[in-house]
Amino acid sequence: MELGSADAFDRMGTLGVEEEFYIVDERGRPTSGIGELVYEHPPGGILEDRIDHELFQCTIETQTPLIEDVDAAGEAIRAVREALVEHAADHGYRIAAAGLHPAAKWRELDHATKPRYQSQLDRIQYPQHRNTTSGLHVHVGVDDADKATWIANELRWYLPPVLALSANSPFWCGFDTGLASARAKIFEALPNTGMPTRFADFEAYQRFERRMVELGSIEDRGELWYDVRPHTGHGTVEVRTPDAQTDPDATLAFVEYVHALVEDLATRYEDGESGTAIRRELLDANKWHAMRYGRDASFVTRDAEDTVTLEEFVAAETERLGAVGLRRLLDAESPTIRQRRLYDESGLDALCEALCLD
Repeated sequence: MELGSADAFDRMGTLGVEEEFYIVDERGRPTSGIGELVYEHPPGGILEDRIDHELFQCTIETQTPLIEDVDAAGEAIRAVREALVEHAADHGYRIAAAGLHPAAKWRELDHATKPRYQSQLDRIQYPQHRNTTSGLHVHVGVDDADKATWIANELRWYLPPVLALSANSPFWCGFDTGLASARAKIFEALPNTGMPTRFADFEAYQRFERRMVELGSIEDRGELWYDVRPHTGHGTVEVRTPDAQTDPDATLAFVEYVHALVEDLATRYEDGESGTAIRRELLDANKWHAMRYGRDASFVTRDAEDTVTLEEFVAAETERLGAVGLRRLLDAESPTIRQRRLYDESGLDALCEALCLD
């Protein structure tokens, strides 16, 4: 039984970025391609040992190399994306990015045959069979296990606004869901997802992780798919909230903000700040507002006494942390609105084309 350790948390501020994408054909429609792209012709270069697939044969994931300095994150993200697009093109495929692919109809797509995924399909059934989601995961290194657990606790309040800004999945199985991020709601149908509870310290989190494996609720620690978690293998805090982004600049904006926020929370932990006492149900409500309304969402404040709009959140965080990327995202057309506009103006073919990276 593979379990992590407090010893893994030994470096502060390093970065790793995981992005999930769709393998598509020349028309931008999802198609099975992991056999060729992952197994038969594994790539070299920056993608060597940093490419894998997800549940469906049309979904693929990349990981950046370890990023030592946040200023190098943009270069790494773009290099990985360019290598993936080139690798796919070499074998007759294209790559698309969104939280959900609007033309992905799960009943018509092939699942991966990897034993891990077959086991999940057998155990979880319908919620996993329909899980065509793609997300963005950001890892930030933390140099102390208890600090990482405290940071993960505190991050929870900030995640719904991040989801609202990232929302890039209004369409599912070809229809408009009425949500800004349908991906988040579809993914929450799986067990061990969504907003985690607060953990008193790392020992409490590790005990929970171990017990879930020992009692057979999960097969490995990777099946704790919460929006944020201390990653006991990598020694990071992992944020798993955002939708996958079509625009690499948007990915970079979220990476820079999460990094700045983790660094800020680390300082607050070291200064002895007490944790936020807010009910998980209120955090769930905030996340629902993000899923449903996207840019128009408002959120219960950390003291649970008032609400704050997304505009107010971005203004405060930009002033507090210099998170100018969030401001650029808010000032630009949202991915949700863009998808709906393209669909209304030009139809599904044009929307599928617009989600392609090349």
